[in-house]
Amino acid sequence: LGPRTGGRGPRALTRFLPQGDLKGTAEKTRSEQVAGTAVNIPGFSTSGDSERYTGNFDVSWEADLFGRFFAVRRAARGDTAAARFAYEGARASLAANVADAWFQARGLAIQLADARETLRIQTELQDVAEVRAKRGLGAAADADRVAGELAQAQGQAAALEAELQASKRTLLALVGDAARPTAALEAPASVVAIPPTPETTPSELLARRPDVREAQANVASAAGRSDLALLAFFPTFVLTPGLGWSKIVQPGFSSTTQTWTIGGNATQPVLSIPQLLFDLKAQNARTRQAAITYEKTVQTAFAETESTLLRLEADRRQVAALQAGEIRARRAYDAARIRYTRGLDSLEDALGAEQSWRATRSALTTAQVQGLRRAVQAYKALGGGWPAQALAADAKAKGPA
Repeated sequence: LGPRTGGRGPRALTRFLPQGDLKGTAEKTRSEQVAGTAVNIPGFSTSGDSERYTGNFDVSWEADLFGRFFAVRRAARGDTAAARFAYEGARASLAANVADAWFQARGLAIQLADARETLRIQTELQDVAEVRAKRGLGAAADADRVAGELAQAQGQAAALEAELQASKRTLLALVGDAARPTAALEAPASVVAIPPTPETTPSELLARRPDVREAQANVASAAGRSDLALLAFFPTFVLTPGLGWSKIVQPGFSSTTQTWTIGGNATQPVLSIPQLLFDLKAQNARTRQAAITYEKTVQTAFAETESTLLRLEADRRQVAALQAGEIRARRAYDAARIRYTRGLDSLEDALGAEQSWRATRSALTTAQVQGLRRAVQAYKALGGGWPAQALAADAKAKGPA
């Protein structure tokens, strides 16, 4: 809060409380006169043991007559809130990263399952092609072509398996369990449905975003510092009461005293006014900067939320269309494979139907994973998701996806 407050945050508020420490001392001195003329006073000697005990309790208390305490408290509360919201933002970001990595791993598991299914299909096609070539019903080149497709599918499956292991390792590192083997983490080869989006985005949802709340807290903190910089031109009054106790014991002499004091001091800036003016202008500039940052953060939050929800809804529609297309492409491939096995179609027709189905299947998996990752982005954009009641209402209104 600046040099006149002695610190930042709640600690700065302690300067308005009574300050002072209880101090005590104890001494013992041994004196021996080795030269000079002795003082011959009965009961008094310069040689012997001397003891001294003192205790003091001096207090200072700033009398806040102009409201400096409230300005410091406002700034301290803003600093504390900003730190808390920054922590919440870090936790939300970590949770989003974990969810994003989890959906990526499940998408890779689906792709790996598809690649293994392709291996099985290509193996069956190769067996059929070899049988047809032996019986003179097909060319030997067809078997070689299918063997090439099979080798390509084997390489793709190996690459996807390595990617899945790397994704699992990343996920384990994010959750703080990097030493755990990746085999212990099972990623199902399936994805959940993309959550429906609310029809509108109430402003109170954006008010939950940690970055917006942090920017708002920074504005409050900066405003408190501006008030404090203005109050620095006013005089400062400090009360200084105190208590004291002392005991002295010397050879042939002792005394005990008690003291109390009451006083105070006042400070009025005079020659330091130019410096205080400069500090005030600088703090006002920082306050305006905090306000501009808050405005920009709010605008960014609204823009991110609107664009993310629009893309999420588009992903839901895309997944619905690809699901219908994948079913029809699978039927077309099954029919083409049966016709090829019975000798009614050529190998090119069977492979073409399979490639069309696989392309649609791959696009569907990509869209599903992208939609779930977009839901994670919407979770972050809305500062922690949206109410479950809105999900149920929207899902009922829109019907099945």
